[in-house]
Amino acid sequence: MGMPSMPELLIVLAIVVLLFGAKKIPDLAKGMGKGIKDFKQAIKEDEEPKELAKKDESEVKTTEEKKSENA
Repeated sequence: MGMPSMPELLIVLAIVVLLFGAKKIPDLAKGMGKGIKDFKQAIKEDEEPKELAKKDESEVKTTEEKKSENA
């Protein structure tokens, strides 16, 4: 199963136009794009606290090491 050929793609496009109508397709594409953008943003926000927590842990360790060296 390789890539679909041009006639197959045209048939799929024609079916999509028949099902949704020509006016709805841009709205569907816009909605999908917004959904993908929101998903990526949520993933990025989820990763940021982990990175900050790692940074805080390393700062605490270096502070503790400095205290033990001074003692």
